[in-house]
Amino acid sequence: MLREGEDVNLQFLDDLSSKTSSEGDPVALTLMDDLKVGNVVVAKAGAHAFGEVTKAEKSGMMGKAGELNLRLNYLKVGDTKIQLRGSKGKEGESGTTGAVVLTVLFGPIGLIKHGKNVEIKQGQSLHAYVADDVAVSPAS
Repeated sequence: MLREGEDVNLQFLDDLSSKTSSEGDPVALTLMDDLKVGNVVVAKAGAHAFGEVTKAEKSGMMGKAGELNLRLNYLKVGDTKIQLRGSKGKEGESGTTGAVVLTVLFGPIGLIKHGKNVEIKQGQSLHAYVADDVAVSPAS
């Protein structure tokens, strides 16, 4: 029995960006380490996990930071779907202070300053958890 709250270390299979992602886009991840119950491996490293983008906003004028929120759905192990939890929400760096200063010094030209988009690179790790107790068979 794989217990709720067990650690699951994942990594992203693709680059993601708040600039190019849209709500509902699929997110593909892979299991970094074997998942074990005691000393028994129930999911081998490399198993695929799936999620989706729940919110994606590009950076904007006046230094508004980009935003990218993801929801983890499940880890696929054979015919079993292990539900995952743990949301990864990350905000881009805000450029508001810089935008305000530029506006004072240069007038409306300062309004062109942008905040930063959120970038997630392929291979970046993500820590998640098993959402519910689930019966699993040893990995073959």
